[in-house]
Amino acid sequence: MSKKSYSMDMCNGPILGKMLRFALPLMCSSMLQILFNAADIIVVGKFGAEHSIAAVGSNSSLINLMTNLFIGLSVGANVLVARYFGAKRGKDIKETVHTSMTLSLLSGIAIAIIGIILAPILLELMNTPDEIIHSATTYLRIYFLGMPAMMIYNFGNAILRAVGDTKRPLYFLFGAGLINVLLNLLFVIVFKWDVVGVAASTVISQCISALLIVICLLKEQGDFRLEFKSLRIHKDKLKDILKIGLPAGLQGTIFSLSNVVIQSSVNLFGASVVDGNSAAQNIESVVYFAMNAFHHATLSFTSQNIGAGKRERVRKILCTGLLCAITAGILTGGLVVLFSEELLSIYIKDEAAIKAGVIRLNFICGTYALCGIMDVMVGSIRGMGYAVMPMIVSLIGACGLRLVWIATVFQIPKYHVIETVYTSYPVTWTITFISHVICFIIIQNTHRKKNNNEKISVKSF
Repeated sequence: MSKKSYSMDMCNGPILGKMLRFALPLMCSSMLQILFNAADIIVVGKFGAEHSIAAVGSNSSLINLMTNLFIGLSVGANVLVARYFGAKRGKDIKETVHTSMTLSLLSGIAIAIIGIILAPILLELMNTPDEIIHSATTYLRIYFLGMPAMMIYNFGNAILRAVGDTKRPLYFLFGAGLINVLLNLLFVIVFKWDVVGVAASTVISQCISALLIVICLLKEQGDFRLEFKSLRIHKDKLKDILKIGLPAGLQGTIFSLSNVVIQSSVNLFGASVVDGNSAAQNIESVVYFAMNAFHHATLSFTSQNIGAGKRERVRKILCTGLLCAITAGILTGGLVVLFSEELLSIYIKDEAAIKAGVIRLNFICGTYALCGIMDVMVGSIRGMGYAVMPMIVSLIGACGLRLVWIATVFQIPKYHVIETVYTSYPVTWTITFISHVICFIIIQNTHRKKNNNEKISVKSF
């Protein structure tokens, strides 16, 4: 490790203080990312062509669909590194780091190729309005050029997060994001590049953040140090990463798939509603990431303690994560609902679009704490090494039920309104959360019985 240690011992002492120290920089990183993304939308909304904001914002669900599978693999890297760190297995840490970074580059190249080729086809399948489909395709293709850099940053960030280092990724993101904002202003306002300028500035900033995190890992001392000559796929580590990360990625993809269906339904209501929906999505992401920081905290804390053999701390970690996520969701969600019109007016000027955005924010942010505690449950279960179970629950609870909702309730003429589309979120969050709680209880009881049987066997012997 470097002289100044950024790692954190998650296996001893009080949990709340350390979880807050872990989550707050992560939360700030997410908030900065949101602000920089907001700069994209604000600049193109104020200085770009008509409906350019919709061309940029309507792509978010499709981008998530294409990237979440591979970003999920970084979760596998996070869990594996945290577990080896808790168990103090240096050689395994080194092999996992180099396997993860190799995998990040390969996956980024794959996404870039697929995204560039399929962009217009996927946008047409989403019922993207005719007036924005050309600019949306252009934005999407340029955006996907930055996928290798995006994957490198995400995997590198996951490695640092596994040992409790959430500060340095915050510094890297701030530097890259600041450049993103400056380039937005230059490309859109001065050069008049519209959505091309926004996409180009995003790609450049992603490359900068990836470069910074690679330099960080190259300068590490000890087991976490990245060495180009050691970059290769270790089959046993890849297998373990896929075992945990692939179900996590599929779960993220499933959520994104349902959101693509939701976006397709929103697109039916015209460009103004798409504008309002796009701006609202950017605003509500503040609430989501405030809560999601505790999902990552729960995941890393649980993984380290499992590696150290301290399973008895898992329930305390979960309860602390749930409490923090609920608090963050209620506070930030309530503020967004209270100031929804003022926040939306920063992005858009059209009254119809603002009205549409307010409707979404009331439905989503008013109940977002349900999503937060659902994610924390997933983090705990996945941190214990159970990746398939939360994937199946999410497949049924999030994707399946939303698709059924859109195919049935939304198709009833009386309920064929935008409010019905948004209602699907809190309904599915609640059902999925309850299902995860049941899964957690089953896992805990199974391990308790196993431990008791082992003690009886020892006594008998």
